[in-house]
Amino acid sequence: MSQNLFQYCAKLVVFDATFTKVLLCKRVGEADFNETFSFPGGKIERSDGDIWKGMQREKKEELWEKCRIRLYKDFCRFIYYIKKDGNHMILPHHICIFEWGEIHINEEYSGYEWIDIDKISTCGLNIISTVDTIIHSLLSYTQENILNISESFLL
Repeated sequence: MSQNLFQYCAKLVVFDATFTKVLLCKRVGEADFNETFSFPGGKIERSDGDIWKGMQREKKEELWEKCRIRLYKDFCRFIYYIKKDGNHMILPHHICIFEWGEIHINEEYSGYEWIDIDKISTCGLNIISTVDTIIHSLLSYTQENILNISESFLL
């Protein structure tokens, strides 16, 4: 078990421009969620310098550097999770919008899907149970607030 009290593992909740679809990636080789669809993202490392640079690194590693995603800093939903190995994790889920480019997933995933947010629970995929709750919690903010009020930057 880690010497840290918890791991900070940022997640990118990537919507299409119309807020009707969300990007989910199929994890592979992970003890807790193997072959399960979840949001991309990962642990922030000390060498990242800060949370936002860590999220940029995770996006580049997991989705490819040649796609652009806009992250909205003020809209986030936190989950606390204890892994099977006993490590504690804090998972902030940030609203993002896919702007342009191609997605090329890395070896942590075996595939990805753009899923209609109204069909998350009925799409037939093995999806982490908190995904639907997180999406609807984040979308409780109005699109106007998300797009016009929140500070954002490109990943």
